[in-house]
Amino acid sequence: MSSIDRAHWLQVTRAAAAVASEFITAASHEREHLVWEEKSATDFVSRVDLGAEERIRAHFAAHAPDVRIVGEELGGGSTHEGLVAIVDPLDGTTNFLHGFPAYGVSICVALDGVPQAAVVHDVARGGVYHARRDGGAYVDDSPLRVSELSAPARALIGTGFPFKDVTRADEYLRMMRRLMPEVSGMRRAGSAALDLCDVARGRFDAFWELWLNPWDYAAGLLLVQEAGGVVTDLEGRDVSLGGGTIVASNGVLHEWFLERLNADNA
Repeated sequence: MSSIDRAHWLQVTRAAAAVASEFITAASHEREHLVWEEKSATDFVSRVDLGAEERIRAHFAAHAPDVRIVGEELGGGSTHEGLVAIVDPLDGTTNFLHGFPAYGVSICVALDGVPQAAVVHDVARGGVYHARRDGGAYVDDSPLRVSELSAPARALIGTGFPFKDVTRADEYLRMMRRLMPEVSGMRRAGSAALDLCDVARGRFDAFWELWLNPWDYAAGLLLVQEAGGVVTDLEGRDVSLGGGTIVASNGVLHEWFLERLNADNA
């Protein structure tokens, strides 16, 4: 593994995300004519998701054919083995379909389950977040750094609702009730990839969600780490790329954050 490899993968990833972003932006002008297809009662997909992923796959096939693609919409196998691009072609589909400006393209190139290069393209609001392992994290050309805030009472926390699995709603609400009196605010925008970018750039001091798929967080995981933050599961263990609970923070607040999230089990 070399920095040249990572730089190449990052270059291809940035270009692929840009192609998808252009397609999504063009499609947003005819949003009212799109057909919503249900993946579940509260989870949707459209031709825009599929079209964006197809364009990403085509770009990698032309410029990095050794990278296998695992995408949210078109599958592709394991995220743990070999050289793989983990792709969410439109993170925040429901936001996109409603015209709510929090959606983006998320791509992470990983080798044997370890993120190497990552891009999150904030399509609606602008900004390209990118990182490579041991090479730092950036938005456009500006370095990213997590916040240095250490007082929970001043912290702004990002989160995601368990809308796909409401059987965990009570567990989630107990966590929320514990946190709400102790922090300055909580936000749920509906795109985990962009939420993790907000941790990386210091807008959020911490973020958690009870279940995410690997394409939801793979790119954001590397961005937070390269910006100086910490990402674990609820038990404080390193996060794999197989899906699960994500707890991210600026690092300073991490032990406190895990303690409050797990207080039911204390």
